[in-house]
Amino acid sequence: MKTETYVGIDVSKEKLDFALVKNGNKIFHCQTTNDLSGIKSVIKKITKEYGCDHESTIFCMEHTGIYNQHLLDLFEKKKFMLWLESSMQIKKSLGMQRGKNDRIDALRIAMYAFRFRDNIKLWQPPRMIIRHLKNLSALRTRLMRAIKLLQLPLKEQASFFNKKAAKEISGHCNASLKSLKKDLEKVNKQIQDVILADEHLKKLFQLITSITCVGPVTTTEMIITTNEFKNFSEASQYACYAGVAPFEHSSGTSIRGKTRVSHMANKTIKTILHMAAVSSIHIEGEMKVYFERKIKEGKNKMSVLNAIRNKLIKRIFAVVKRNEPYEKNYQFVLV
Repeated sequence: MKTETYVGIDVSKEKLDFALVKNGNKIFHCQTTNDLSGIKSVIKKITKEYGCDHESTIFCMEHTGIYNQHLLDLFEKKKFMLWLESSMQIKKSLGMQRGKNDRIDALRIAMYAFRFRDNIKLWQPPRMIIRHLKNLSALRTRLMRAIKLLQLPLKEQASFFNKKAAKEISGHCNASLKSLKKDLEKVNKQIQDVILADEHLKKLFQLITSITCVGPVTTTEMIITTNEFKNFSEASQYACYAGVAPFEHSSGTSIRGKTRVSHMANKTIKTILHMAAVSSIHIEGEMKVYFERKIKEGKNKMSVLNAIRNKLIKRIFAVVKRNEPYEKNYQFVLV
């Protein structure tokens, strides 16, 4: 693959800015609406006027959630090479910057792709069923937040208000809570049905849930965030992505900081893995024994829980790689 042209795209809700760079020099910029007709017109223009084709052009843009969707749909259909990068990665790679607007951001993204062209990571579009699962999972999260938002104040008010007032307030919310919980049950059922209807997802689900304390929610999020384990080949890579990999902080003889995890992470999956780790130390087994032993040795509680999160990630990747369910008392057989 001989890449000559790099197109940076700054994405917002209503507008898209395109900046085209060749040999490190900016040669084109334009702005269009964030819809299929606007995108098609720009692609047609740069293809015709600047000779951009599928084999020599890299399009690069940041993750922006649903605002990317028109671009992703078209690029997947047209088989364009797309580099989807995190905004933090681009920002930190460029050093100190002065000024900011959509035009400048598009050029910076294009220059980022040009400068780091040896490390291109082409986007692999997930299957439609994974996209569907992602939408359902996001809906489940919103419903759970809404339920929590209503339940917690009700519990607090019951402790401080008189019984009559607390009962009256609770009565106003009960119908909403009941409806939200019913919707949550439906979404959970739909997620389960989607997974069971696909043989590959069903197999992954069975493998991962064979691990103690790794339930349906954790399994679903792992499948979504790894793109069916296509985007991550090693557990260590995913541990960095999830924000549970410890990093050393030292330099020379003067800086001796504590080894700690990075805040640049997928906070959703980090929270879910934390809940799984907490559950594992309340069940009789090796995780509970490990946790209690490390605490007796004087280790920090959160540090030990983080180690358990790492263990869970390693086990999940191991069962997927081996294509075999987890065995609690696995023994090596000498041949």
